[in-house]
Amino acid sequence: MLEVEVKYRARLSDVREALRGLGFSLLSSSEEVDIYFQHPCRDFSASDEALRVRLSGGAASVTYKGPRTGTEAKTRLEITASSGVEVVEVFKKLGFAPVATVKKRREYYQKGDILVSLDEVEGLGEFVEIEKAVADAAEVGGAVREVKELASALGLKEEVRETYLELFLKIFKSGS
Repeated sequence: MLEVEVKYRARLSDVREALRGLGFSLLSSSEEVDIYFQHPCRDFSASDEALRVRLSGGAASVTYKGPRTGTEAKTRLEITASSGVEVVEVFKKLGFAPVATVKKRREYYQKGDILVSLDEVEGLGEFVEIEKAVADAAEVGGAVREVKELASALGLKEEVRETYLELFLKIFKSGS
C-alpha cells in the first residue's frame, strides 16, 4: 500500500475546531512511543528508509517505510505488522540498534478515506498530518490534491517535509 502524507506545523486547538466544522469525527486519542532502528549493515538514512516499532496502549507494531517518491507529498511504501511479542527486544537481538525514540500525543480524525492526526511531539512541537492511502501510483496525483485542499481549508501553511525522526536527529546533532 502506498501512503500519501503531508505534514504541517500548526496550532492544534485551531485545527481541531476546523476539522469538526468540516464534518470530521474524532476516532481516538492516545500516547504513542516510536522507536526507530538502524540496521547494522545498512544505513537507512542514506537509503531513505525507516524501521519503526510503535508502542501504544500496551500494543506494539512494526513498520517498514520505503524510500520517498514524488515531490508534492511524502509518498512511500509502508508495511505495518502488529503482534504481542516483545518486538523491541527481538530487533535488538537481531543486531539492530535504536537510533531515536519519538514520543507524541496523537488524536486521530477521519472523514471518508482521509485520516488526520493532531500530534504534540515531545521536543518538536505541534503538527498536523493528513494522510490518504492509495492502491497504486496512478492515484497519487489525485490524493495529493485532495490532501492539499484539506490543508488549505484547515488554514495550514507551514508544510514540514522532514519526518519526525529527521527533525529529532537534526536537533540532536545540533545540540539544541
